[in-house]
Amino acid sequence: MPAVAPNLTDLLALFPPADWLRAYEYIPAEQVPEPFHQLLVHEHHMTVTVEARHGCLVDVRVLQRIHEDDTYARKILLTRQSDGQVVQFGLVRIHFQYGSAAVRDEIVAGQTPIGRILINHDVLRRIEPTAFLRVLPGPAMVEWFAMKPAQAVYGRLALIHCDNQPAVELMEVVAP
Repeated sequence: MPAVAPNLTDLLALFPPADWLRAYEYIPAEQVPEPFHQLLVHEHHMTVTVEARHGCLVDVRVLQRIHEDDTYARKILLTRQSDGQVVQFGLVRIHFQYGSAAVRDEIVAGQTPIGRILINHDVLRRIEPTAFLRVLPGPAMVEWFAMKPAQAVYGRLALIHCDNQPAVELMEVVAP
């Protein structure tokens, strides 16, 4: 059974951040500046939130994945369908014992963002943000986000409860 909240140390151990993360610090929700605050401090799927912000659907690009037994983890980018611009980086660990085979198969296929899959399959879900982060990106994230190297970005840790079970652990960082 997963921890009650996502463990950032464990997520980072799955996908070591040497090229994409220089540093991070935990901050209170009220210190997340706009427009990041509007994008992160809520209990909604980030898929839906970034689609609303950018006015178009997003695609998932899986950079790395690990699949062992009933646990699946991946490092991803969400990109706008309109122009391919990266709008979010994420680390995700999913505990499949809490979902159907159809949902599992669609997630493993890596073609659709997890939020969209859960919505399309009408999975009873609750998103619980557990922490907020100020992130100093490494060279890879700077390139993905097409940003200035010294610029900070913001993210969150969250847990998605599926059918009242803690099924998905997330680290989500939005592009400036």
